[in-house]
Amino acid sequence: MTAHTMFEPPETPGVDTSEAIAWHLDALVALAPSLAPMRERAGRVEPRINPKGFAGMAKVICGQQLSVQSAAAIWARFEALPGALDPQTYLALDEDTVRQSGFSRAKFQTLGAVAAAVGAGDLDLAHIDRLPAEEAIARLTAIRGIGPWTAEVYLLFCAGHKDIFPAGDLALLKAAQHGLAITTRPTIAEMIDIARKWSPHRSAAALLLWRYFAVVMRREGVLTS
Repeated sequence: MTAHTMFEPPETPGVDTSEAIAWHLDALVALAPSLAPMRERAGRVEPRINPKGFAGMAKVICGQQLSVQSAAAIWARFEALPGALDPQTYLALDEDTVRQSGFSRAKFQTLGAVAAAVGAGDLDLAHIDRLPAEEAIARLTAIRGIGPWTAEVYLLFCAGHKDIFPAGDLALLKAAQHGLAITTRPTIAEMIDIARKWSPHRSAAALLLWRYFAVVMRREGVLTS
């Protein structure tokens, strides 16, 4: 059985500690009892926190459309580049240098757009981290090359935002179909509608579904195409 938390925050917390996630999951299961069996089978859900700010956004952009293993190898090379993790010094790096680490041209340009926006004062990542989900996503996706998935993953894994659900993530769609016994895999629009009912605990729901995907679906060989 899943152990429930005695954690009592003064206000709704982010999802950057195990205790906070457990608190959110208690509230989430009370709100949506259909998730209780998934929580029991998934077990303990841990935080997945990357660096905040520009460095965190760089890591998320690095991982776009890549396997975990490929992204980790490229990131190790990229973060070793002098100045790569600071927006001002990143802009001084030439494209060949960055691309030799494994970044595509599109990723080089996208991170350059982020660095330029930060440098011009048009993008304050520390402020965006504290905005409501929809407003934060809108601010980030206004930057050329930043799509909804990138914005949502940054807010969830780097900012520890409490109410983000990356509905376009394939693993989440598969986990929702299996765990909620949905006949066909939800579309992104359908997943957004389903997750909307889980607000303000959507980040914990996403972490739960990822954990369920990893420990239940992989173990039982039910990874559907």
